[in-house]
Amino acid sequence: MFVETKTKTKLLKKMGRAIADFKMIEEGDKIMVCLSGGKDSYTMLDLLLDVQRRSPVNFEILAVNLDQKQPDFPEHVLPEYLESIGVDYRIVEEDTYSIVKTHIPEGKTFCSLCSRLRRGILYSTAIKEGCTKVALGHHADDIIATFLLNLFYVGQLKAMPPILRSDAGTNTVIRPLAYASEAEIAAYAEERQFPIIPCNLCGSQPNLKRARVKRLVNELEKEVPFIRSSILTALSNVTGSHLLDTKLYDFENFEPLIKQIPRGHGSIEKELDAVFDHSEEHFAGGRVQLPVVESLIN
Repeated sequence: MFVETKTKTKLLKKMGRAIADFKMIEEGDKIMVCLSGGKDSYTMLDLLLDVQRRSPVNFEILAVNLDQKQPDFPEHVLPEYLESIGVDYRIVEEDTYSIVKTHIPEGKTFCSLCSRLRRGILYSTAIKEGCTKVALGHHADDIIATFLLNLFYVGQLKAMPPILRSDAGTNTVIRPLAYASEAEIAAYAEERQFPIIPCNLCGSQPNLKRARVKRLVNELEKEVPFIRSSILTALSNVTGSHLLDTKLYDFENFEPLIKQIPRGHGSIEKELDAVFDHSEEHFAGGRVQLPVVESLIN
């Protein structure tokens, strides 16, 4: 039997705080836990099962893996693991690999088309299974990296939402590991000896921009040891009057405004596309247009 370690205790506390802060889980929820076979999703499932056992809130868990028929994918690993821990699960088999290979020219990245196919299948599965929430295994380092990518390459103060409801209200994405660091998750996965499946079976190209941002944070951490917690805290500690967004703050009357979120920002489809698209093109957007600021600078 696995003895609860300091690492697990710390991760459970962080998951519990994220669930409470963002009201991620409600009575009667059925949560579809997206399981890829990587350390993050294994850890998320393991901890959510523990939360389920301890929580006064009743909710169901359904582990879902999408088998895309990639070459050399060890299709026995996840079913055997899920059977061993006694969790309800579905293995969705869709040969998206062949579709992508057929439509994407040799040498081009598969990620954009693949992400849309994966999103559509998982979203449809959630609806078919009657799931009210879709749980993704992104952690604090993913949120920080996405924030910096949007800041540097897109010109937008935006990270990964810890919880996002679709415009239609039919489903909700949650990220229970939002406060957990990648290092903590890696340490826990090592302790638990999860049967990790390699993430490069499809031959996808690495996102060089995301890798560069991760290196930047690692380099700055040598000078500022608490940089990750500082950035994460900043994302929940916004001072609108000290930014340049006239829709966030009324600079004429010196009053904060409630900024209207454009329709489509609650699109689960777009959110899952962004999640699964690892290509460079995803953050390749052109020059950001800031008419007032540019007229002052130029």
